[in-house]
Amino acid sequence: MKTNAFRLYKNGGPKVLKWETVDVPEPGKGEVQIKHTAIGLNLADTYRRIGLYPISLPSGIGNEAAGVVEAVGPGTRGIKVGDRVGYIGGPGLDGYSQRRVAAVDSLIPLPDSIDDRTAAASLLKGITAQYLLRDAYKVKKGDTIVVHAAAGGVGAIMCQWANALGATVIGIVSSEAKAKFAKKNGCHHPIVVSRTKPKFAKKVREITNGEGAHCIYDSVGKDTWAESLASVRLRGSVINFGSASGNPPLIDIAKTGPMGSPYIARCALVNYTTSRKELMARARDLFQAIESGDVKIKINQRYKLKDAAQAHRDIEARKTTGSTVLLP
Repeated sequence: MKTNAFRLYKNGGPKVLKWETVDVPEPGKGEVQIKHTAIGLNLADTYRRIGLYPISLPSGIGNEAAGVVEAVGPGTRGIKVGDRVGYIGGPGLDGYSQRRVAAVDSLIPLPDSIDDRTAAASLLKGITAQYLLRDAYKVKKGDTIVVHAAAGGVGAIMCQWANALGATVIGIVSSEAKAKFAKKNGCHHPIVVSRTKPKFAKKVREITNGEGAHCIYDSVGKDTWAESLASVRLRGSVINFGSASGNPPLIDIAKTGPMGSPYIARCALVNYTTSRKELMARARDLFQAIESGDVKIKINQRYKLKDAAQAHRDIEARKTTGSTVLLP
């Protein structure tokens, strides 16, 4: 069977994404063939495209999508033709495709309450928000947290969820329009900063009566790291989980003592979904948050799959808010 998919042969700008006709192999044991109905766009896709997150080339691209099972490999159990599923990883990057073969162990069955576009827009971002709020730092009622890119896909989910948990949420955004969007999504104190030299620590200190925040969730990295460290309270936590401006600079650990001995971590989704049991538990928690109304998934941009290069340009230019989906 033939399908259309993007292939990446070298690192670079959006133009390196090549829309091609490719073969879809027959699913083997433990595998199924999926017809995609919606695909998630993530900033990490651009990191892989430019080489910030190295991958072996040539390669497909994209690790979040939803769809319907069309064929099941021999001896494969626990899933059948017609099942609706989503995924946020597994062997091979091939989310930017109309059809693909995927490992059963990487699939998340979708409940009737979660439609395909919501799944594609929220699985990776929502499970990321889940582990950050529930595990990397356990947000409690009365905590104050700082969320970078508060109007983005992960940020919008984190602000809503943390608000439901009883936390005070400070959000870092790059425009007044994004500040309004963040405020509508659970952010109590949006702070608009410059994209080139963002300053926010002083304002965070003012909001927290000089104490600083319990946890800083920094997905920007290089440009914001010093300010993030300056915004945390005594023995608070500073968590990096992305590198929109480049990787955070190296830290002289001895210098963190005068900063109040913060706990510092680089968190990655792969380290918080180390088994199928753990992945499914986090997915169930996300689905419950969506079903209860604590988290509403904002799909603010929709592109045809073949227009993925333009979607990359827009997310890199910070023109997007909430979640974005690509439609085959």
